[in-house]
Amino acid sequence: MRTIVGLWRWRGNPLCRRTDRREAWLALWAALLIAVGAPVAGLVTADATHDALLRTAREQQHDRHRVRATVVDVSARPAFHTDPESAARGQDRGRVTVRWLGPADGKPHTGSLPVHQRVRPGERFEVWTDGHGRLTPRPMSARSASSHSLLAGLAAGAGAVTVLELARRLALREVMRRRYARWDEEWGRIGPDWGRAGTSN
Repeated sequence: MRTIVGLWRWRGNPLCRRTDRREAWLALWAALLIAVGAPVAGLVTADATHDALLRTAREQQHDRHRVRATVVDVSARPAFHTDPESAARGQDRGRVTVRWLGPADGKPHTGSLPVHQRVRPGERFEVWTDGHGRLTPRPMSARSASSHSLLAGLAAGAGAVTVLELARRLALREVMRRRYARWDEEWGRIGPDWGRAGTSN
């Protein structure tokens, strides 16, 4: 708003140079593009990302299965702590070897995965596998897809603001370079006679 008022006040001022008007128009267009372009870029990116992630989540939920696995072997190592008291309270962490039955063929499978709590051989817990019985991460949920798409939209909006601001600064730098060149040119013309008005030789 201040830029628009400034443009209106400068429109008939004889002291207003062409570079001043260019700088004011540059600030106005940059503000408009940031106010409109950044939200649009964020919304478009968030919408496209949300649709893609929802498709991925549906595919993962269809292809991945939750099965019961039995702990076969435990290879735990103590958690690293510099404080002996916290080390005494810390839980062991490491990897365990588990055995489970494939959801499609019923064949036994064996694999290892990390754990962050104490388990013993023979204990059972749930793991996720694909259609071939291989261990996979937990499928993405609709809430996770929404959260990731929101972050992608925010990142796209911030990226648009950054690009527009960098473009404005580069254009402003060129305007300032031309302004200083004009000042040097005028000073070269007027400078030798500076302070001589009204004096007699």
